[in-house]
Parts: sequence; structure tokens; C-alpha cells
Amino acid sequence: MTGLATTAFAANSVLCRLALSHAAIDPATFTLVRLASGTGVLCLMLSLRRKHERPGGSWPASVALFVYAVAFSFAYVSLPAGTGSLLLFGAVQATMVGYGLVRGERLSALQWFGFTIAVAGLAAIVAPGASAPSVTGACLMLTAGAAWGAYSLLGRGIADPLGATAGNFTRSLPIAICLSLGALSFGTDLTSGGIALAILSGAVASGIGYTIWYAALPGLTPAQGASVQLSVPVITALAGALVLGEALSLRLSISSLAILGGIALVFSSRERALSSSS
Repeated sequence: MTGLATTAFAANSVLCRLALSHAAIDPATFTLVRLASGTGVLCLMLSLRRKHERPGGSWPASVALFVYAVAFSFAYVSLPAGTGSLLLFGAVQATMVGYGLVRGERLSALQWFGFTIAVAGLAAIVAPGASAPSVTGACLMLTAGAAWGAYSLLGRGIADPLGATAGNFTRSLPIAICLSLGALSFGTDLTSGGIALAILSGAVASGIGYTIWYAALPGLTPAQGASVQLSVPVITALAGALVLGEALSLRLSISSLAILGGIALVFSSRERALSSSS
């Protein structure tokens, strides 16, 4: 289940990039269709689990979810799938670790080393150069990662993550509709292929993907759950090369090693510290 979930997460990036790079749909409509189809699947899963159950969630988490989804879509207008996934994942983990530091969490020397390497990797991938990604796209994806990190933090300790996710997706829809209506004045690109890709992203990669992930989480420790997500940017980069013909540049490879290796150091050290204290 963990393998299926991480593959679904990677598929989100590939599907979004495939739709937007071919102008099959505009980013605002992609966001709306993705959130709407994801809402439908999650609410269906919720109704199948227990009848007459109302979705949970909160408005702050729903806003964070929407900011993630819309920044994610607009970023992939100009970013390759692998680069976008790496920026997204790095920003998510940096946000969560940074929040822990603000709250007074102490890191060991090895954890600080890993965190510094990861941040340096993020800086390297957006630094000016011939293979540098779009500045606008990179900033949007970093914003998406920070929003997803905030969404994850807001969801900590929730007893029913599936119900909360269904509720958050539902609440995000009115905001996405307003965005899509506002984008109409600038013109929209819409094809049946683009709609199909957005539905696959929302219903399968997001709705079913999140459901599988929540089913897999009870069998993983927190550090394992965080560490296994290290595979998502790698899967995305490989899929981007196979499906989209994107090049695996030296800058992306080195930055990937720095970011993913640094984060792995942070979480592996944390796991050892928790094990020794228990």
C-alpha cells in the first residue's frame, strides 16, 4: 500500500505537468476539477465506511489545501515534473522542521547538518544558471510546499484523517470555483483530454492515493512515514523522463541527493533518539 500511495503522489506531478505543458487545460480549471473529483471520491469512501457520517476538517486546513493546490497547478505551467516535485517535497519538510524549531524542538548536530544540506540543496536548484528553473514557477512550488506543510501540521493528531481530508476538500471547492470564475476574464484553455487528466489527478492520484496512504500509515512509524516519501521526487523524475521526455540534469541529480539525503539524516536521527528515550 505504501508503494501504491507514493506512486500516486508522484502521478499528481506528472498528470498536472502533462496537462499544462500541452495547454490542454488552464491552471485554475485544473485546480477546480482536481479538487471536485477528489472531493467526490473521498466522500464516497467515507460513505462506504460508515453510513450517515459527516466529513470533518476545518477552514484553516481547507485554505491551506487550496493554496497548495492552486500554487501547485500554476507552478507546473513552467516547471519540469521532477524539479517541481523536489521543490515541493523539500519545502514541505523544511516547513515542518522549521515549525518544530520555532516551537522549541532541539536538533542534534547530525540533524542540523542534514537540515543545512537539505536547505543548501533547495538553494542550489533555484540558483541562476543555464539549467535553472523558472523563478516564478519555483516560487509558486515553494509556496505550495509551505502550504502543504502547514496543512500537514494542522492535521496532526486528528483521529479520523480520511473524514478530515474529505471535509477539507469539500470546503476548498467554493474558493476554487471563485478562482475559476475570475480566470474566465483572462480566457481559459479547456479540452476533454485536459479535463480527463485533472479528474485522474483528483479522483485517482489524490482521492484514492490519500485513502491508500491513510490505510498504510498505521503500519509505519512516524519517521518511516516521513522517510518513505523520499521516494516521491525520485519516482516523479523517472516518470517525467519516461512519459514527458524530461532530461535528468546534473543540477537536479546533485540537488536531489543533497535535499533527500539531508532530510533522511534529520528523520533517521530523530528515530534513533525516540528509540533510545523509550
